[in-house]
Amino acid sequence: MKLLVKAPAKINLSLDVLHKREDGYHEVEMIMTTIDLADRLELTLLEQDKIKIISHNRFVPDDQRNLAYQAALLLKERFHVKKGVAITIEKTIPVAAGLAGGSSDAAAALRGLNKLWELGLTMDELAEIGSEIGSDVSFCVYGGTALAKGRGEVITELPAPPTCWVILAKPFIGVSTADVYRKLNLTGVNHPEINKMICAIENGNYEKVCGHVGNVLEEVTFPLHPEVAQIKDQMKRFGADAVLMSGSGPTVFGLVRHDSRMQRIYNGLRGFCDQVFAVRILGERHKLD
Repeated sequence: MKLLVKAPAKINLSLDVLHKREDGYHEVEMIMTTIDLADRLELTLLEQDKIKIISHNRFVPDDQRNLAYQAALLLKERFHVKKGVAITIEKTIPVAAGLAGGSSDAAAALRGLNKLWELGLTMDELAEIGSEIGSDVSFCVYGGTALAKGRGEVITELPAPPTCWVILAKPFIGVSTADVYRKLNLTGVNHPEINKMICAIENGNYEKVCGHVGNVLEEVTFPLHPEVAQIKDQMKRFGADAVLMSGSGPTVFGLVRHDSRMQRIYNGLRGFCDQVFAVRILGERHKLD
């Protein structure tokens, strides 16, 4: 038996960090939404009691460092599953890009294995298990649009944002999320207005969504990697309606309504950036089959 599962990337429309917690994590408030840029996972049921990861991308580990592997192992051990799985990961989402590619792969593995191994778990149960793997995995289990609190695992569903193009540009560097959070100094930081972003989304007001994007981690990543700030400036100059770094970077995204402007920005960025994509906001939650 084989299953195909999509693992869409996410962007942060707002990312705020409130304080460092006693457990070493940071307390965050983030508004995330899924976009139509996705990895594809093929899950093949194995009679042997083993987990096998197959990927042709040299940046994707095929052992326990892989989050999809960790997801499969967690389900196997918790529910005493004696069968195995081969997970083939076809990467489209750039690696170490601030787009939750690894977390989305883990979430897709959880959703797919729930069906493949006939576990009968609810979406909420899968999200709770996902929180043990990584901070973004719970959101990626649900997909759609949400406010994420805690260390990212406390999820409140939001409506889909107004439809628009999302142009993504990633320079040929990776950014360590752990390093960025370690270097974050919250003294004097401009915190994004999360509640105003929520109102803008709930009212379907595209202009106000664009007016309230914000990410406190830009203040750490930009000095470390000036090319990320340069991409943001360039995207603004080309005429995007709103521009922001996603997650801890280095990917920068721009929101655009008009097809002709999207094409102009896309073509302009391809001149000096390694990976450029133009996709749509998905914004709707996943459903369990």
